[in-house]
Amino acid sequence: MDKLLNETLAAIAAPDERAMAATRERQLSLAKPPRSLGRLEDISVQIAGITGKLYNRADRRRVLVFASDNGIVAEGVASAPQSVTLAQTINIARGLTGVGVLARHCRAEIDVIDLGVNADFSFPGVRNEKIAMGTKNFAVEPAMTREQALAAIDAGIRAARRAKDDGVEILGIGEMGIGNTSTSSAVLCALTGLTAEETVSRGGGVNDAGFARKKAVIDGALAAWKPDPADPVDALAKVGGFDLCGMTGAFLGAAASRLPVVIDGFISAVAALCAARLNPLCAAYMIPSHASMERGYAVAMDALKLRPMLALDMRLGEGSGCPIAFEIVSAALDVLENMATFAEAAIDDGYLSEIRANERFQG
Repeated sequence: MDKLLNETLAAIAAPDERAMAATRERQLSLAKPPRSLGRLEDISVQIAGITGKLYNRADRRRVLVFASDNGIVAEGVASAPQSVTLAQTINIARGLTGVGVLARHCRAEIDVIDLGVNADFSFPGVRNEKIAMGTKNFAVEPAMTREQALAAIDAGIRAARRAKDDGVEILGIGEMGIGNTSTSSAVLCALTGLTAEETVSRGGGVNDAGFARKKAVIDGALAAWKPDPADPVDALAKVGGFDLCGMTGAFLGAAASRLPVVIDGFISAVAALCAARLNPLCAAYMIPSHASMERGYAVAMDALKLRPMLALDMRLGEGSGCPIAFEIVSAALDVLENMATFAEAAIDDGYLSEIRANERFQG
């Protein structure tokens, strides 16, 4: 394990319990029945634990989008040609894709990082940290070396640190890379011991033959390379992608920087699981956005013991769920700070004593 990763893992601390307790107390003082704002209350408590402060903002927002190609597309496991990775990486930077439009609508920045797009190009708004021209075809050989995996993880850590230094208050983690539902499914299988049949979906819409091929290729690669379920870096190196590695590093870097970080869909969730396997404390910094339609998403959420806040039947990726989640988090924090207390509203809250005594309504 390299120096930056080790430093980052060591820097991740448990949430601030005193700040969380103060937030729960504040929620109980607000002019509403206890727990009546449900998960909005939970979010405010979680954010307080992350930052160590009672009152917080989520006004400065950024989505990190890691872009890379995947050699496994040579096996016919994707519905789109590999050239789409390059085109959409540029279009994300132009603000023309799903995440681009949603980020602009929700007043969020986008930082696009090229870790392995299979093209020699330069475009404003795309940060060149290319490790290679895509990964290898893991049906034939391991996707990358361990050193390459660590380099991509480090790039993700640096992206999160950069956000913290820039004053960003909440991060979202997205990706662009044709074939990355295959890499994500393979890594998820490696970490959980499940088979492709239990985790794989059709991704962008692969046909029946491609779907069958996708599952067979993943099971075959797992049998051939035997990634270590106790070593997420090994799993990422053997059957993952550079984008997944970068996202893993970003989740770790956010936690080490005490930044709340939003999980997008399936691919983002698998990277989050890799990060949590490297340091379980970082799961406390994660906020799942929407429930992806990909089958493996629920598997990853169960493993993380997290629950998404939205059910929008989305499966686009790119980080497209993150800007919507930013708005919900911001609303939760605004309520905590600006809603009237019972005293300010001139309401005697004695009528709530029985409700407050009921454990179901405790924060």
